[in-house]
Amino acid sequence: MKNVFTLIKKTIGWLLLAILLYIVGVLIYGTATDWQPEATIKLETAQEASEKVINDSILTFTTWNIGYGGLGAKSNFFFDNGDQMFSNGRMIRSPKEYVDEYVAGAEQFVSTTKSDFFLLQETDFDSKRSYHINEFDRLRNKLPNYSAAFAANYKNERVPLPIAEPWRVYGQILSGLTTLARFQPEESIRYQLPGKFEWPTRLFQLDRCVLKQTYVTANGKKLVVFNVHNSAYDKGGKLKKQQIEFLKGMFSEEYAKGNYVVVGGDWNQVPPNFAFDRFMPGNTGGYSQISIEADAMPADWTWVYDPTTPTNRKSRDIYTANKTFETLIDFFLISPNIKVNAVKGLPQGFRISDHQPVYMEIELEGL
Repeated sequence: MKNVFTLIKKTIGWLLLAILLYIVGVLIYGTATDWQPEATIKLETAQEASEKVINDSILTFTTWNIGYGGLGAKSNFFFDNGDQMFSNGRMIRSPKEYVDEYVAGAEQFVSTTKSDFFLLQETDFDSKRSYHINEFDRLRNKLPNYSAAFAANYKNERVPLPIAEPWRVYGQILSGLTTLARFQPEESIRYQLPGKFEWPTRLFQLDRCVLKQTYVTANGKKLVVFNVHNSAYDKGGKLKKQQIEFLKGMFSEEYAKGNYVVVGGDWNQVPPNFAFDRFMPGNTGGYSQISIEADAMPADWTWVYDPTTPTNRKSRDIYTANKTFETLIDFFLISPNIKVNAVKGLPQGFRISDHQPVYMEIELEGL
């Protein structure tokens, strides 16, 4: 019996040592391969638009986080449950048939929606979670006369989550922001946003950025369009506050030059003075969402959103209407020299993504 106990103790010891070595190896590998993008990166457009100058004062924009083709209504996501160790029966990645369905839905949307600009987030370029489908190419090919730019914000050789299930981890990721436009930009630049999680969490998180593009208008002014995707899983909003302050400087600088400024994207926070549980008061399921501070931008700038339509549902479980928590974190910001003609959330029942698109029509004053 003594020999049996000794064997059990040795076996447990070796197992604990193997686990420790695995975790240490993961951290060493993650640190060695951690992507460190430059603060500013000039981007090339993957295809050119047929129109070089904006002559019409009326323009339309659509912003949408497509959920990397893996977070439609039939999917849930282990990480949204807050557990990095175990998947607990939730999906690490959606089945391929779901991903094919969601990506096809995104393709149909951009090809049938009349919009001069599409500001898309979570577009996978080459990721295990979306079966290495190049969603950027798939989407831009649906609009061959539009310019297309991609700015990576998630690049990792191997995301080792969930840690206790190394045989089926999240894996390789290359994903980012995509802007499709009916006009050819004068320049496209990726700017790194400030703020990082503490080590080692930051090794496997997104490197948040903003995609800035400048377009020439007929009156000599520039239209500057920003595609944004701020930090998530940021308890207390410390990183988001740093990012908003940084972005405010960029937006204000362009407006001071006399340019038109349009910002759209997934802010991962609700607009100023908007109740995060407006659509489901008292039924938050334990979720919370900070709001952008009321004085984040000067009073003459306009936050543009549809208060009647949620844009995000939480993905801890598969989507169930009137049960899954919904909120509004996708919207626009425009400079004082732009007029809003219309804004509308486009409800899809979260069929294609855990986000829903928002459409906006604006008018450039003086054009």
